Amino acid sequence: MYSLLSNRTSGLWKNILVGTALLQTVSAFSADAKKESYYRAPKSYSTARDPDLPKYASHAPDSGWEMLKNADWLDIGLDYRFRYEYRDDDLRRANAQLDQPLLHRTRAYVAVHDVLDPFRFAIEVEDSRRYNSDYARDNRDINEFQLIRAYAELYFDHLLPQDDLGNSRPVSIRYGIHNFEFLDRRLIGNNQWRNTANTFLGFQGAIGQESNDWQLDLLAVQPMQRLLYGWDRPVKQQWMYAAIGHWRRWSDIITLEPYYLALNLKAYDNVEERLVHSPGLRGYGTVGKSGFDYDFDLVYQFGKSGSRDMQAYAGNVEVGYTFQQAWKPRLSFFYGYASGDSDPNDQEDNRFERFFGFGRPWSANDYIVFENISTPKARLELTPSKKVRLDLGYSFYWLASDTDRASGVNLRDKQGQSGSMIGHEFDGRIRWQVTPKMEAILGYAHFTPGDFTRNQGRTQDTDFAYLEISLKAF
Repeated sequence: MYSLLSNRTSGLWKNILVGTALLQTVSAFSADAKKESYYRAPKSYSTARDPDLPKYASHAPDSGWEMLKNADWLDIGLDYRFRYEYRDDDLRRANAQLDQPLLHRTRAYVAVHDVLDPFRFAIEVEDSRRYNSDYARDNRDINEFQLIRAYAELYFDHLLPQDDLGNSRPVSIRYGIHNFEFLDRRLIGNNQWRNTANTFLGFQGAIGQESNDWQLDLLAVQPMQRLLYGWDRPVKQQWMYAAIGHWRRWSDIITLEPYYLALNLKAYDNVEERLVHSPGLRGYGTVGKSGFDYDFDLVYQFGKSGSRDMQAYAGNVEVGYTFQQAWKPRLSFFYGYASGDSDPNDQEDNRFERFFGFGRPWSANDYIVFENISTPKARLELTPSKKVRLDLGYSFYWLASDTDRASGVNLRDKQGQSGSMIGHEFDGRIRWQVTPKMEAILGYAHFTPGDFTRNQGRTQDTDFAYLEISLKAF
């Protein structure tokens, strides 16, 4: 009897051990098959960075051109974007009237890699023009025939060991003109919406790549001054430094991006000297398979602003939920805050330094920037098909300090007697991928001014509608 039980027990344990080993093998195989990269894209609204290879560009063998099918060493891109805008009572204009500008933007990209390693290079040109507008020409819309990327690179693919998924961890350094985005684009962005791009001259280094479990980006660059018709030139008095980390080991739950930014501005003309240190932490991820996702960013700043000490802070958080429905609706709530300077005559400057971040989607009208602002938002995103996406949003805007400026619309009441409510805004858009090489976007935004804006003389509601067509060659 004992022998029989012992044999049965032994057989049971053998079956359990074999089954467990089999499950572990299958799980490991599934994980390896499924997870070839540690990178997980954020689900938060409009925070996915423009990749190093622009979205409109492609690997030459994938271009569809027979003559390029063996050009593994080449990346190419060519695109054109047209946008018609209807702006009625634009809040940014002192004497607003109906304006219907026509915006044209053409870009071309070429990059050579692998064939001359470790030496690589890339060139990107952009031509930005505006017609049919009653307002003065400015470099938000016009920057004719301009280099927005022109760098040489040393790229070493095997200096460091691979990560646990077998991805190489390259080391690279670039020098030249750069057109890039980092973090959630609120501090360093190339402003894809705007007709002209943010560009920088200097050094960009990287340890690791997006697919790795960890990565470090390093910057020492000067912002380029955009000229309407001449070649852009660096702002010699200004440097930006950055060390941006990416920890993706736990990316199925959270991706962490600790960072340090610094802005060093020497005094020139009527501009005061300014030194800003800006440590921060961004994190984003999903809550298992619950449908919830999140994104947060916390920033503290200190330094000098002219003769005053500088201390400021900012943060934002977004929580979203994706419903398991046919149109994959995602409902999200966002809150963003950036401190303002309460008293220009005291010993401390509390206005947050927004560096070179994007304007949208703070405001679809482009009225709000990342300084002196307190804004809650709600948004609904829908995907009726693989080719069509819709989103609707509602935003409220208050001044963080009612004595500091609303920079996006160039208004200020130093006495703080005009209130703090800038206004509220509804916006919506439809994006249609007509073909793999053509996209059409139809958008609308309505802004209702609040007490601060009305007391500053801007009393009219504003309407903004646009039609945008983008075409790419490859």
